Amino acid sequence: MVDFLNELIGDHFNIIMLRIVIALILSGLIGFERELKNHSAGFRTHILVGVGACLMMLLSLYGFDTLIQAYDNIRFDPARIPSYVISGIGFLGAGTIIVNGITIRGLTTAASIWTVAGLGLVVGSGMYAAAVFTTFIILLSLIFLNNFEKLFRRKKPYQIEITALPGLTINKVVSVFESYSLMIKQVDIERIDGELRNIVIKIEPYKELSQLELFEDISKIEYVKNISERK
Repeated sequence: MVDFLNELIGDHFNIIMLRIVIALILSGLIGFERELKNHSAGFRTHILVGVGACLMMLLSLYGFDTLIQAYDNIRFDPARIPSYVISGIGFLGAGTIIVNGITIRGLTTAASIWTVAGLGLVVGSGMYAAAVFTTFIILLSLIFLNNFEKLFRRKKPYQIEITALPGLTINKVVSVFESYSLMIKQVDIERIDGELRNIVIKIEPYKELSQLELFEDISKIEYVKNISERK
């Protein structure tokens, strides 16, 4: 019975279990940071990727020991399976990228998934110190560099959407913005059902502006039916 259990578990079960647990913890830390920011791929996704990659690495290292011992002509290539993991994980990262017009979201999450797969492979190969250090660097990048990046990132234009009848004169709307010293960057007119039109006005980001007062002044213009902020 003991021999059967030893054969079932294998000679490397303790080290395999240890490496899978470490991969779970490290990938979970990165996934938890993504979860806190409500990204599409969060805690569970990162854990599954990290543990799965670690398992593939362990398979490559220890999964073929019996065949290697039984046949002298079998070559051992521990990098073969991990290479497919690295190239194949891209499909999962691509699923987190959202393209909306000229705006692209999810690139950082896709990159973190790809990096977590690498962490799993590193832990699976036994490079614990490198995995812990890399996790520390990744968390620093995701948490602190995001705030640092905002200091240099150009703010998006503020967009106001006006629903109006065809009789509306654009000059009257522009004059209201000029009275608030706001610079108009772009004006788009979209047709809705019937005679209604959507006028989307993009202005430079503002610091001190009473949105309520601006909207109230625009709503006083004849033929204006509705006004709102477009996200």
